[in-house]
Amino acid sequence: MRRNTLTFAAFLILMLTLGASDSLRGIFSAVFSSHFALNASQLGIIVTVSYIGNLVFLLMGGGLIDRCDKKKAILLLTAVWGCAAALFAFTDRYSLLLIGMFFSMGASTLLNTTLNLSTQMLFASSPAFFVNLLFFVQGVGTTASQSVLGRIAAGFSSWQQVNRLLLVLGGVCALLLVFGASPKAEAANEPHPAQKQASILKNKAAWLLIPVFGFYFVAEHGLMNWLVVYSVQGLGMDAAKAADYLALFFGGIMAGRLLFSPLVDKLGMMRSMRLFGTASCIVYVAGALGGEKTMLLWALSGSLFSILYPTLVMSIGRYFPAHQVSGAAGTIISAASLFDILFNFGFGALIDAVGYYMGMLVLPGSAVLFAVSLHLLCKFAPETAQADVQG
Repeated sequence: MRRNTLTFAAFLILMLTLGASDSLRGIFSAVFSSHFALNASQLGIIVTVSYIGNLVFLLMGGGLIDRCDKKKAILLLTAVWGCAAALFAFTDRYSLLLIGMFFSMGASTLLNTTLNLSTQMLFASSPAFFVNLLFFVQGVGTTASQSVLGRIAAGFSSWQQVNRLLLVLGGVCALLLVFGASPKAEAANEPHPAQKQASILKNKAAWLLIPVFGFYFVAEHGLMNWLVVYSVQGLGMDAAKAADYLALFFGGIMAGRLLFSPLVDKLGMMRSMRLFGTASCIVYVAGALGGEKTMLLWALSGSLFSILYPTLVMSIGRYFPAHQVSGAAGTIISAASLFDILFNFGFGALIDAVGYYMGMLVLPGSAVLFAVSLHLLCKFAPETAQADVQG
């Protein structure tokens, strides 16, 4: 039990660190634009490269995580993320920034998925509470960094100093993991890897989960990466005020994961996702359409987004057997990352062509498509999906 506690403590610190790290692109977007003299299209390349990293890591890493010792896998991914953070902390070149974004975001996303699934192994009796607690702590890192760094992100040196601090936290996580327990799933007869991959793709649930994750990513990540620069350059708002709205959105996600996680265990995953998915879409769209006047409403929609992502990842286990879950999660989330890649690849050019306000309408559109896809998923009975896998 003590070693489990050390492992979960490492998970909590790591999620705090990753939450802060992942939010830095949006916070420092204006700094990158000024420091490297970038237009909106070039700024979009930074985000696009990040999500290509997500795609590659999830596509190649998900199946490997299924077959590896979880603790060793987490340590290796933490080391990869640390090398990328070191590039951020000690270099000052646009090309190296792009390389760092590829490895940082790729390792971070695969770590998020692995920590989610590993936490369920450590606390099988009440997984929803502990998984949402884990993502609550990630929200603390995201919100605190947005609120504090949004006010002090005055130059490229601030970017480097923050990444040096995050490197130290990553080292603390690695040390705790060395002495902690390794999460283990129940033993199962595992088919050949090629058979596993084929059965994942044959499962109809996978093709429903991909658009659910994909449209969710565009709605949440698009806000994280573009709200500050949209507010400053598109609406003429003060940067600190814009960062406060972003912090409020992710603060709502943070608080909601702590407050609403008991409801997930009580109501069930599918009912909870249906309820929160619908409510979050309504408030998000209403907030997005009114410019600065409804910005507060947009920010407040974060509390309704709170339980969606961790619960979605947990729900993958309802459609796939235990020995397939990591591989299925990797395949589904990597395919969904294509939505992020395509969005960011064209979004900068779209803004250059039609302006920030019209371009940002893509985000509420994605929220609507997410809600529609989620309802289709919830109508797809888990028993049917399991039958597809077993058959």
